Amino acid sequence: MLRLLIRILISLVTSALGLLLAMWILPGFHIEWGGFLVAILVFTIAQAVLAPFIFNVARKYASAILGGIGLVSTFVALLIASLFPSGIRVDDAVTWVLATLIVWIVTALGTWLLPLVFLKRRAGDRASAA
Repeated sequence: MLRLLIRILISLVTSALGLLLAMWILPGFHIEWGGFLVAILVFTIAQAVLAPFIFNVARKYASAILGGIGLVSTFVALLIASLFPSGIRVDDAVTWVLATLIVWIVTALGTWLLPLVFLKRRAGDRASAA
């Protein structure tokens, strides 16, 4: 149960970092602070639900794009999050592509590296308790 909570927390944190980085780097990517929390929650939930679904559809019908599943699910999650008012707004197609890349890189690195940090910390805590 603790691992699930840590994974959820990591997903929320990396989503927030990715969205913030895209906002800071891209002039056409806007986040309204009033809807920031909603945007993070919607993006994270959409990403968690869509990634396995898109993977299965791609595996069945378009196996050539399996390597880009993370990018596709990130784009679709951004699109869904942008549908909610007072959240994300993207001005043009180039910004959509660059925002997708930025958010995908941040979330991919975060979900890969942050569990290692937590696991090292827990292992160190167990070693010092023994």
